[in-house]
Amino acid sequence: MAANTTLNSGEEAQLTQTIEMFEVIVQSQPADTQSLEILKEAYSKLGREDDVVNTSKRIAQAYLQQGQLSSAILEYETVLQYRPEDTDVRAALKQIEERASSAVVQPASDMLAMASVSETTMLRRKARSVASEEVDDGRKSLYKIFVESKIITAGDFDLCWRNIDPALSPPDVVEPFIQTLHEKGIYLFEKSLRLLSDKSRVAYLPLDRYDVDMDLTRGFPADVCRRWCVLPFDRMSKAILIATANPFNQQAAKDLAEATTHRLLWYVAAPNDIISNLRKAFR
Repeated sequence: MAANTTLNSGEEAQLTQTIEMFEVIVQSQPADTQSLEILKEAYSKLGREDDVVNTSKRIAQAYLQQGQLSSAILEYETVLQYRPEDTDVRAALKQIEERASSAVVQPASDMLAMASVSETTMLRRKARSVASEEVDDGRKSLYKIFVESKIITAGDFDLCWRNIDPALSPPDVVEPFIQTLHEKGIYLFEKSLRLLSDKSRVAYLPLDRYDVDMDLTRGFPADVCRRWCVLPFDRMSKAILIATANPFNQQAAKDLAEATTHRLLWYVAAPNDIISNLRKAFR
């Protein structure tokens, strides 16, 4: 694979920075296929075929650890497009085939029963969803994580949680819950970030070391970004990278998804870094 000659020095520098950043992320979270995909894309744009192949193998291994055999097979087959005689990949595919063939086939009656239960569950969930017009801003999940786990008291939670009216246009960035906890001396945001990343399985990204694409940020509605304190900070192929201090905020995900046709990839980041970048973007 030849290097992309259409890249200018600035684009190459940005891709190099992206690689450095995401290599750090996947070292601490090797099963993060989302970050590995971003790495593979960056390596591909720079024409670094060996790194593309090695990253594809890492992605396939991550899928295997998660039990996603079909995704692992597809990734290994991608490697074979570059290296048809790769013995490691062919051996891995053979092991997957043996693993799949040894799996116990579930009786049809059991599968029908599961389908029936699944259909009933989906109908119930749909009914609850229609009946409730509550904005899912992550409050219930965060209450469970912080209060029910006895990290903070219910009183402290209520003191720091902000109920937001989606109909109002915020004049400034609304401070995230974990930032308020930090400023009131209840719980350091560094600890909150580790906790949220672990519970949500969304990777942490040190945003202070990243060159944020302000033009990309400004392409999203300022009200949405300010209201939920979410920062679109980079684009990789057909994906937009988003920084948040509340990975359980489904309303933020919904609102941003309505503003783009691209896939959204989420990362947990320090709230003060998100706030400062949003203020630069939307002055």
